[in-house]
Amino acid sequence: MARMHTRRRGSSGSDNPVAEEAPEWSDVDAEDVESRVVELAEQGHDPSQIGLKLRDEGVKGTPIPDVKLATGKKVTEILEENGAESELPEDLRNLMERAVGLRKHMERNPQDAQNKRALQNTEAKIRRLVNYYQGDKLDADFEYDYETAEELLS
Repeated sequence: MARMHTRRRGSSGSDNPVAEEAPEWSDVDAEDVESRVVELAEQGHDPSQIGLKLRDEGVKGTPIPDVKLATGKKVTEILEENGAESELPEDLRNLMERAVGLRKHMERNPQDAQNKRALQNTEAKIRRLVNYYQGDKLDADFEYDYETAEELLS
């Protein structure tokens, strides 16, 4: 399948290995994993960063290769149950951070045509994601613009 904003095709990525249950060497209690996930979220980590920290550092010294296999729930589900989720979905937040950075760059460098196009593409992605999340994870009347993005991110 072709990429969204270029005519090139992307390289395929790797898939996670198919596994039904957690490996034997990673026999950490599910409650300990959930409490560590909530603790990392309170420290300000995003769900993707939480997964990496659990993979690398683990819980009580034991690495957790896959949170869903260890607990039966995804990281975001655990955060929702414990009221620790953020007000914006992680992918939307990352795109907004990129758009704010590009907008500041464009104010300093108005002749930069490549970044002008990158800003247009990024804001188009943001608008599509806002339409996707409206009513579910965002308010039904939420609309993206630069000022609201700056307020939400600060």
